[in-house]
Amino acid sequence: MNLRNIAIIAHVDHGKTTLVDQLFRQSGTFRDNQRVEERAMDSNDLEKERGITILAKPTSIEWNGTRINIVDTPGHADFGGEVERILSMVDGVVLLVDSSEGAMPQTKFVTGKALALGLKPIVVVNKVDRPDERIQEVLDEVFDLFVTLEATDEQLDFPVLYASGRNGYASDDPTRREGTLEPLFQKIVDHVPPPSLDQDAPFSFLVTLLDRDNFLGRVLTGRVQSGVVKVNQPIHALDMDGKVIETGRASKLMSFRGLERVPVEEARAGDIISLAGLSVATVSNTICDTEVSIPIQAQPIDPPTLSMRFAVNDSPMAGREGTKVTSRMIRDRLMREAETNVAIKVTEAADKDSFEVAGRGELQLGVLIETMRREGFELGISRPRVLFRDENGQKTEPYETVVIDVDEEHSGTVVDKMNQRKGEMTDMRPSGGGKTRITFSAPSRGLIGYHGEFLSDTRGTGIMNRLFEKYGPHKGQIEGRKNGVLISNGNGEAQSYALGPLEDRGILFVGHGEALYEGMIIGENAKTEDLEVNPMKAKQLTNFRASGGKDDAVRLTPPKKMTLEQAIAYIDDDEMVEVTPTKIRLRKRHLDPNERKRASRAKAA
Repeated sequence: MNLRNIAIIAHVDHGKTTLVDQLFRQSGTFRDNQRVEERAMDSNDLEKERGITILAKPTSIEWNGTRINIVDTPGHADFGGEVERILSMVDGVVLLVDSSEGAMPQTKFVTGKALALGLKPIVVVNKVDRPDERIQEVLDEVFDLFVTLEATDEQLDFPVLYASGRNGYASDDPTRREGTLEPLFQKIVDHVPPPSLDQDAPFSFLVTLLDRDNFLGRVLTGRVQSGVVKVNQPIHALDMDGKVIETGRASKLMSFRGLERVPVEEARAGDIISLAGLSVATVSNTICDTEVSIPIQAQPIDPPTLSMRFAVNDSPMAGREGTKVTSRMIRDRLMREAETNVAIKVTEAADKDSFEVAGRGELQLGVLIETMRREGFELGISRPRVLFRDENGQKTEPYETVVIDVDEEHSGTVVDKMNQRKGEMTDMRPSGGGKTRITFSAPSRGLIGYHGEFLSDTRGTGIMNRLFEKYGPHKGQIEGRKNGVLISNGNGEAQSYALGPLEDRGILFVGHGEALYEGMIIGENAKTEDLEVNPMKAKQLTNFRASGGKDDAVRLTPPKKMTLEQAIAYIDDDEMVEVTPTKIRLRKRHLDPNERKRASRAKAA
């Protein structure tokens, strides 16, 4: 059978997963009466809620006698560890670009990786039915992007289709607004070469994805690079240096048909398959015939730039809301994550009760924390910190390219805030519809916690995209949060009578009746210093009635409730976020006020 392996790459929200859904429907992968969820590819809960792709997933469709293996890739740079490996499994890419937003930083990141591997893209301008489409300018932007990324003449001569993924049509003609995706299927078959791999050499296979199955154990996914593998064939796993890690048998082989994995008896060079039977082999290992001793070269993964401390929850409320609270459970879960996600590094702290987890960005680590709390874990999370490096005696730090689209009236505020955070403006241009696109080069350190502030500065209309750029010179001191916090001075329940007067001091994070403990942060102080308060003071009952009905109930403003991301971005170095399956609380690292004073004196010294 004819075979084509492609990856679909695009910036987040440019309609990649929706387009794949339509490819399924029009190739007959789904029966007409089959109930399929919208965006079938985004299958885990967090992907559905956030509307983003986090995990890369291979699928397969059949069209006119050709099997097309499609890998849907994540659009966020935080999950870039997935993208780099996936591209080594395919022979071509479909680059999807929004007809209005054009080439975005994320497009640049993934496209750069694809062009460097010599892949020839098919460009699909998606959402051509948008009222604010600017198809020609977008195509010029894509061409400029390819030139900047040093594409070859062959890569610059890319075919273009104009499509609407939601309405299920693609065409060579930018003015057409109906039809089917037939032209896209045809373009893939004509433009993407079939795998040119050696079927007669001994079997070899590079692991690009790893997941677990309750029945099969470790399931390794990748593309067969050479030869043929049959069920129960003896195999061994090599690490990147060619050392044998383990020997075993291919107890089960599975191929992709639509969204399902179906068992097959054998797989040949070029096939994307999942293999079970090994218990130690992991991502970037080579699985091969026992006579092979040279591993397949794996793509190097960009290094982590940010780390957070994951600690055992030691607050007075520990163990009340979650079921997984011990350091051993947290350690096992983090080690399992590091195994399947190569962009994450976990190191155990000397006290054995906390772990340093390094990753690509706040979003990636935020998704991990959110996943763990849903599994029943309780954790104490520290403020994210960037990972510095020492290059030739110079301290360097990670920088990011930040592309911001804002209404013109907010651009002054955004430029001012980015300057305070040591960001340098590299480009500013109108992007149509009264919006301005501003590009900055900024240290990652300055961007921690800025997103929430950015949204309120732009009244929720601004869009910010970030991408790791380089390690550059250290930028010196960056001002952090300006306000202090209100700290509970005891344990008990919050009382309206006490919270009423505290509202004058700042913004409250807790409401009446909430359980509090000493050292817990209950609000933001309007002034710069921290303030210890008593939010549990109840009204003294007397048998005298107040004159003029002064006993009316206190009317409180609803408290400000933070999401996990907002809480992590808000806290300072001496604070933590207590995360449980039902609650997110802010607290001081040292709950006892005397310990806090000692710690701040030691820091000052």
